[in-house]
Amino acid sequence: MSENHEYEDTGSFPQRSHFSLKADCESCFGLCCVALPFAASSDFAIDKHAGEPCSNLQPDFRCGVHNTLRQRGFRGCTVFDCFGAGQKISQATFGGYNWRQAPASAKQMFEVFPIMRQLHELLYYLNEALTLQLACTIHGELSAASDETERLSNLDPDSLMDMDMAAHRAYVNALLLRTSELVRAEELRQRKGSDRRKKYGRGADLIGAKLKGADLRGANLRGAYLIAADLRGADLRVADLIGADFRDTDLRGADLTTSIFLTQAQLNAAKGDADTKLPYSLTRPVHWFS
Repeated sequence: MSENHEYEDTGSFPQRSHFSLKADCESCFGLCCVALPFAASSDFAIDKHAGEPCSNLQPDFRCGVHNTLRQRGFRGCTVFDCFGAGQKISQATFGGYNWRQAPASAKQMFEVFPIMRQLHELLYYLNEALTLQLACTIHGELSAASDETERLSNLDPDSLMDMDMAAHRAYVNALLLRTSELVRAEELRQRKGSDRRKKYGRGADLIGAKLKGADLRGANLRGAYLIAADLRGADLRVADLIGADFRDTDLRGADLTTSIFLTQAQLNAAKGDADTKLPYSLTRPVHWFS
């Protein structure tokens, strides 16, 4: 199977840009630095309550220690991705009025932010699913789900808070699972009869697992706990990585070129090097070389 085979455009539906689904902090009012809580841990140096501005947040909504977050104990900030929800809430949902200018709307803005983040995360995955040729038989359903998710993301604040996010997420997740099965089935068919790899299922406990050089092509690693696992040189092509926990996972030399549903945040949480092979849409984290 060629590396690009999974990502051919069917021509039926236009490939949707990831641009609006990437964080644009210059267009956001520091929402992730205020709306979300965190506790002192290996990921955060201090405790912070939801709705409380981080002590590092500046008057211009920029982070005062952005370039030294890891060194100062705020690694959790470097692996967070809002998928563009921050600028959507700031510039569209609340029309460019920030929580300092309009303090009466601050509480609602902070409550809507996690809802919008979930919608944008779903849009990110649906966008990728629509590029997968092997899932072309359900592209119509995926496109309809994407349109509906986009519609929901454009609702007013009250309507966003009233929507049944759990039900919508379950609906989209079912489609993403079908996408995964269709894409991975082709890989598994090609290997039928000679595949003696250990099978992993959703939510597999692989914390600290020794998987150096492992052949994980087409594996189901949805929601797998891969914390501190050794995946050096592993082959993860066509593996479903949606929701997999890559904190401190060693990906040096691993091949993730056609893995599906991998995010930048997952890579930011992992360890890698110049030999790690990535999908074209993702970038090599700077800290991999520090």
